[in-house]
Parts: sequence; structure tokens; C-alpha cells
Amino acid sequence: MENSKEHPSLFDRLGNSDGLQVAVIGCGAWGKNLVRCFAELNCLGAVADHHSATVAEILALHGGQALTFEQILVEPSIQAVAIATQPSRHFDLAKRALLSGKHVFVEKPLALEFRQAKELAALARRSGLRLMIGHILRFHPAFARLQTLIASGGIGRLLRLEANRKNLGAIRSEEDVLWCLGPHDVSIILALVGSQPTELHVVGGYHLRQGRADTVTLHLAFPAGERAQVNLSWLHPVKEHRLTVIGSEAMVVFDDGAQWDRKLLLYPHIVKVAENATATIRAEPVPLTIEQHEPLKLECQHFINCIVQGSEPITNGEEGLRVTQVLAEASAMMKRGHGLRTTPGRVNARHHHLDV
Repeated sequence: MENSKEHPSLFDRLGNSDGLQVAVIGCGAWGKNLVRCFAELNCLGAVADHHSATVAEILALHGGQALTFEQILVEPSIQAVAIATQPSRHFDLAKRALLSGKHVFVEKPLALEFRQAKELAALARRSGLRLMIGHILRFHPAFARLQTLIASGGIGRLLRLEANRKNLGAIRSEEDVLWCLGPHDVSIILALVGSQPTELHVVGGYHLRQGRADTVTLHLAFPAGERAQVNLSWLHPVKEHRLTVIGSEAMVVFDDGAQWDRKLLLYPHIVKVAENATATIRAEPVPLTIEQHEPLKLECQHFINCIVQGSEPITNGEEGLRVTQVLAEASAMMKRGHGLRTTPGRVNARHHHLDV
């Protein structure tokens, strides 16, 4: 699934950045976090945002210069941009930056249409520039440990994954809950399974607005028999960010809302199936030790390292394209609101549309 070029280690310190400078486009709540991380990595060159008060605040805290996007495109001291605007602008801004010879980090989703994501991935590949998507959970130390555990056979054969990403609020005006929250879990599930799904079944709930889902349940089936379920909601009383992984010999829970020493728990439960009976042997959970690093800082560091070293990002354009393919297929099913669709060589998708 990943690019054949070796990736820099997520936990390697930032090497000589050769004076590389990144401009952050969009300085809202999440953009400010990107600004802070690139500033701490000594790579913040400029910021661009329509709100002058926000820009002034950022410059006072972190330095850099205030430029427009058009100025950034022609500024030779800026080698890369990080885009944290509303998703509808991702495609246009990323395309213009790549065409201007800039490396691009773009927050999820890469684009809101599959054809747009495909164009960006192809453009980056042809130009030899780094294109990286902000699938931040791929850079979480708990995920890195989980991925190693599964790859080494530590839970036996991978059987099932279930992701819950729920909270109250943060309801977006232009994208639904699938495009807003779904990229996180689709990205990590595809990485852990190592293949694209062969079947997709999606249920959307439209409780607040017609035509824009605020709850989504996504079912995925994979070639080797693995199954996955993703539950997304903006209408949930408590925040829940949890991934449960079921193996033939053990189970693991990655709970991003837990304390650091309890974020990753291994459950060595055993289920024995005989011809006439089954037996369940329960065991106490075992906390797995994980290095304590800020995922966003690791993500920004990885982007810089990939530019300096000429390596492909873990979440490069091709990875973003695979995630977008799943989201776009599910979104199309919800919009059509009917029946079973088979796309040869890609995904079999079923949709039941719930208007509540």
C-alpha cells in the first residue's frame, strides 16, 4: 500500500532543513496549530489569512511575514505551503501551489471529489514535488505501535476493526460528517488492513438538514476477509474517538481520549470454537507502552524531512487518493439513495438512506 521509497522515521529529530520555509494558508483554529508546529521546527516563513487581526496575533507570537496567497506563490524564499482552509478550497489552492513549484501539505480531505484528488496526485507525481495529506492519526505514536503489533502477528490474524468518532457539534456548512470525520478512520483502517475494500455498505442519517448527513455508519469488507465498521456522528452527547481491533488471538483498543498510559490496551482474550460448543477466556487488559510525542508535531516534522530527504510522505497523494476513493464511493451511494451498485474492479456498495 505504501510507496516503495523508505519513509523517514516518525521519531527521528528534524535534520538540517537547509533554510526551508513553509507558508501556512488559513489560520483558523487548526491552522494556528500548524503555525505553532512549523514555528517550533524553525520552518515558518509566512502566513496568509483573510482576518488581519488573526495574522497580527500570529506574527506577534511566532514571527514570519504576512503575505497573500498570490504573493506566496511567487516568493522564492517559500518552498512549501500548508493548506488549512475550508475543504472546498483544497483542490484549487493545492493545484496552484504545485503548479508554482511548491511542496504541498493539505489538511484532510485532500479534495471533495475523486477526480480532483486523482489530478492532484498525478500532478505531484509528474512534478517530483511532495504532496502530503493531514491524516494526523497516521502519526500518532499509539497508531505506530498498533501497526507494528499487527504486522508482527501480535494479535494473530486480523479479523475486524471498529472505529467510533463521535461528538456533539462542530457541524460544518459545506461538507457532511463523512467528509469531515471519515478521513481519519478510513486512512488508518486502510493502512492496518493493507488493501482497498471490495465491498462497501453505508447508512446516512439526516436529522438536522436534508441532503447533509450528520450521522454515518460505514461497513467495509476486504479481500482477505477482514471487516471494518466506522461510526461517525455530530449528534452524540460525549466525545468518543476509539478504534477497536479484533484479532484471532487478542484484541486491542486505541482510545485517543484516554490518558497517555491507557491509550493503547491489549486484551489477550481467547475465544475457542469447537464443533458443539464455544468457550471464552477473558484476561485483564495490558497497557502498551508508547512514546509520548505530539502527533501534529510529528506530522509537520515528517513533511519537512520528506522534502529535505526527497522521500515520499506516508500520507502522500496516492494514499490520499485511496482514502478519497472510499469516501467518494460512499458519498455517491448516499446521494443516489438506492440499491446495490457494482463497480468492476473497485467497490461493491450498498446504501440505505434514512431521512429522519
